[in-house]
Amino acid sequence: MAAASAVLTAGLLAFPAVVPNSVGRAGSLLETFLPWLGLVVVVLLGLALLRRSAVALVAVLLPVAAWTHHFGVLLLPAARAGGDDLVVVQHNVSDENTDPAGTARALAGAGPDLIALEELVPRALPEYEATLAARYPYHAVQGTVGLWSRHPLTGVRPVDIRPRGITEPWDRGLRAVVHTPHGEIAAYVAHLPSVRVRATGLASSWRDESARLLGEAVGAEEQRRVLLLGDLNSTVDDRGLSPLTAHLEPAERGLAFSFPAGFPLARIDQVMARSATVRHIRTLPATGSDHLPVAARITL
Repeated sequence: MAAASAVLTAGLLAFPAVVPNSVGRAGSLLETFLPWLGLVVVVLLGLALLRRSAVALVAVLLPVAAWTHHFGVLLLPAARAGGDDLVVVQHNVSDENTDPAGTARALAGAGPDLIALEELVPRALPEYEATLAARYPYHAVQGTVGLWSRHPLTGVRPVDIRPRGITEPWDRGLRAVVHTPHGEIAAYVAHLPSVRVRATGLASSWRDESARLLGEAVGAEEQRRVLLLGDLNSTVDDRGLSPLTAHLEPAERGLAFSFPAGFPLARIDQVMARSATVRHIRTLPATGSDHLPVAARITL
């Protein structure tokens, strides 16, 4: 039994796409929590040792190898920073955050070049603007998403990622060109629709449609270098983000589980790039949000 379970776990780790999305989006649900299959591997290893089964021990090596191949590289130390690196911070600050100024100070304290925020609400926006103004003289806000920068911004415009089923005002995407000392980069900030885990499975149709619209915008971007920062309500393993991962590369190092802040289970706050490299991503200390901020280093 332990050997068969080990082989099955290895298969799911190596080939999660074999699980279909036709019923309850089971494939996306598995991919969202794929790293946690490592706990199953630990349990199987314990059972094999308890039973002193050589067959089971050998079988457990299969999921160990699959997990290490898929996620082990993320745990390796990041390469040293170079002179052409940018540091960026991505954070869903929560529309219920009671300390916007404190959150802004905490994010600026990480010393980033760019700060992307989601769930900006009108009552809190002036506090973010006032707190960040001195260190980040350039910023753009579109609806509930915003970008603060040490470097000049041009070409600011909204990006329409609203699914057809949402009829109320819904403005969660922006694009701007950041003029860094190392060249221009098109920066996108986005907040995709939330998903829900229900008895019938994963409800993600709006998220998936919004990801497709954002993927089309990124794919049509004329700037060679592209940076995407946002709460994408998904992990990069989830096939629901394939319209984006087809155009952009995720971080080379770091797990950085960001949600929920109290007990992070997955990284749904993402930093991805085209014609640039996201060398490392990590979480920052908790703020007044239900998400943890993530900080990433970008090599242009």
